[in-house]
Amino acid sequence: MASSSGTSSGSSTTTTTTTTLATSEEDLQALMDERKRKRMVSNRESARRSRMRKQKHLDELMAQVTQLQKQNHRIITNINFTAQHLLNVEAENSVLRAQLGELGHRLQSLNGIIGFLNDDNGDGDEPAVDSFLNPLNLPYLNQPIMASADNMLQY
Repeated sequence: MASSSGTSSGSSTTTTTTTTLATSEEDLQALMDERKRKRMVSNRESARRSRMRKQKHLDELMAQVTQLQKQNHRIITNINFTAQHLLNVEAENSVLRAQLGELGHRLQSLNGIIGFLNDDNGDGDEPAVDSFLNPLNLPYLNQPIMASADNMLQY
């Protein structure tokens, strides 16, 4: 009897060991499944954060593009304004150069008249000097200067 109960208790130990191994394998599988699930959740969260960072970076780049386009537009407008101002200054400069030439010619004429009058001044012919210096007797001295911006911009 002892032998049969000894066998029976050995069989019970094997069953308990098998049950323990099965439970241990199930626990191990459950633990692995739990780790796998946690890793998947962590990966999803990481991917979500990565997408959010990527979207934020894209939004920042788009804002920078818009800002640079506005800045580029302002610079182009400023260049166009400056170029127009340059053309206006060049036209005015041309008018002033033409007026300078006309005034120089007029000055030479007046100096010639003054020289002529100084040469005739020794004759004692005083009324002739007065007629030359009277602006009403010299109508060409009162002519307007002909150069203007309108005439100079016809190129």
